[in-house]
Amino acid sequence: MVTRKRRGSGGASATKPASRKVARPGGAYSSPPCFAHEVDPQPVAAGTVDVRSKRIYEQRESSDGYRVLVDRLWPRGMKKSAAALDAWAKDLAPSTELRKWFGHDPQRWQQFRARYRAELESRAALLDSLRQRAAHQRVTLLYSAQDQRLNQAVVLAELLREPR
Repeated sequence: MVTRKRRGSGGASATKPASRKVARPGGAYSSPPCFAHEVDPQPVAAGTVDVRSKRIYEQRESSDGYRVLVDRLWPRGMKKSAAALDAWAKDLAPSTELRKWFGHDPQRWQQFRARYRAELESRAALLDSLRQRAAHQRVTLLYSAQDQRLNQAVVLAELLREPR
């Protein structure tokens, strides 16, 4: 184990384990690694899109690419300067009625997915624009929901990844 010396109280030296540094693609380091967000998958193949999703409250990373907020309402407690958005796609967010009906109830998830996808059919031009961008550049869909698996960004990412 690698240790480093540190000063304790009274001037005595003590040792503590050194933090584990892990190399990321591109040469950046983080400690410790978070495989959900820091390990990049294989490069995007031709004809596919590179779409990610993450909470807007998470810190911006250089690997985020084009950052798009997909909530209809501005996230609580988030300053616009801290959000570091490239776009706010209110029109791609679920309708107010659908959002209130869903209420992030896991039992309503499958119905929410189907209803939200139906809403998105009328927004084909916006979807195509985002899909074209994702074919050339990573797109990160930002959301404010606490549940990372059951939110509109997950549905939108699925739809963007589907071949047209």
